[in-house]
Amino acid sequence: MVMKTILYIHGLSSSGASGTARHLQALLPDMRVIAPDLPIDPDEALAMLRNLVATERPDIVIGTSMGGMFAQQLYDSKKIIVNPAFHVSRTMRKQIGVCAFLNPRKDGATTYTITPELCNRYEEMERHQFDVITENAITKTWALFGEHDQVVNCREEYLQYYRNYKTFEGEHRLCFENIRDTVIPLAKQICLDTI
Repeated sequence: MVMKTILYIHGLSSSGASGTARHLQALLPDMRVIAPDLPIDPDEALAMLRNLVATERPDIVIGTSMGGMFAQQLYDSKKIIVNPAFHVSRTMRKQIGVCAFLNPRKDGATTYTITPELCNRYEEMERHQFDVITENAITKTWALFGEHDQVVNCREEYLQYYRNYKTFEGEHRLCFENIRDTVIPLAKQICLDTI
């Protein structure tokens, strides 16, 4: 049997070495988890992700927070977007300056710089992120929203374009139990086309 592949897309200030990526791999030892470090520039990040989808052909994409915003734009992929931050530029504008990465990155970088120009590039992407949604993309997209998310709430905006979603007992950041009890069962259903 061919090993299934997950592409995991991390959130702002994180990396492919996030706790979520590690938990996914630990809980799904028979699946390959690809979890890249995203470039800071939004256009570079989306181009890299589209290239990964084309070359690696993941069975499912899982994106959290800012990663959910990027995953949403991988229209032809089966995906789960968790607490998607469709307007991460708003958060970034409150953090202008040097920011620390929360997890180690393969390039060794420990900080990155948010500038007004970077925020503008994200805002431009956000403005057009829903422009080319197809019925196929709507069918392949699921969202998970934490009932106690105090960081981002884009559920109403999501429902303007999509219909598949669930809520879970959790906050913005996923804990081990959220991944085990909510994300993984949904991912398995989607990969097996039983939902």
